[in-house]
Amino acid sequence: MKILLVEDEPKVAAFIRKGLEELNHEVVHAYDGVFGKKLAFEQEFDVIILDVILPQLNGMEVCREIRKHNRQVPILMLTALGTTDDKVTGLDSGADDYLVKPFQFRELIARLNALYRRKDSTLNETVLRIADLEANLDTKMVKRGEVMIRLTAREFSLLELFLKNKGKVLSRVDIAETLWDQQFDSGSNVIDVYVNYLRNKIDKEFPDKLIHTVIGMGYVLKQTEQ
Repeated sequence: MKILLVEDEPKVAAFIRKGLEELNHEVVHAYDGVFGKKLAFEQEFDVIILDVILPQLNGMEVCREIRKHNRQVPILMLTALGTTDDKVTGLDSGADDYLVKPFQFRELIARLNALYRRKDSTLNETVLRIADLEANLDTKMVKRGEVMIRLTAREFSLLELFLKNKGKVLSRVDIAETLWDQQFDSGSNVIDVYVNYLRNKIDKEFPDKLIHTVIGMGYVLKQTEQ
């Protein structure tokens, strides 16, 4: 798993990170809420471990902001605040689970694994979303906010590929071999043409652009940080 750990206590963070890395998980660490939010917006994570009492921006606010950006990533609140009201507030802010300090590391792992399995079970969702854009895989309907958008079959397939790989840079080869099922002709501009078709329909009339060019690498679907 790729895990974002937002924890300001150095000893706790070092303990968690060491244990997770020994289990071959990738851990990205932030010491404060603002940087944690930035990382959550810029990268894709399998699970987020989020402390509540953080410098600059508390965990509840970070959780709410993450939920506006990414509804699917599992979030585990890890905190010393253990009253029922605290737990309810954390869950209401968008957290999926709540673990109170002090804790046993094996319980942390069990909860992370459960959240990850739950995430896997949602991969076959029929509605994919990012920001105010959503695509229904059953009805093939696409909309941004309240605006319905008509796509061709190829454009819809391209959008579906982007939505299933949010935050991941897709090369022209990746796109061609997935959607066209063929070896990519490096001299062809067909991928760029279809990306531009899609951009004109889902981005052109909206202030928040979602499809971004990564020069020399390809394209990525992500929400621009406000």
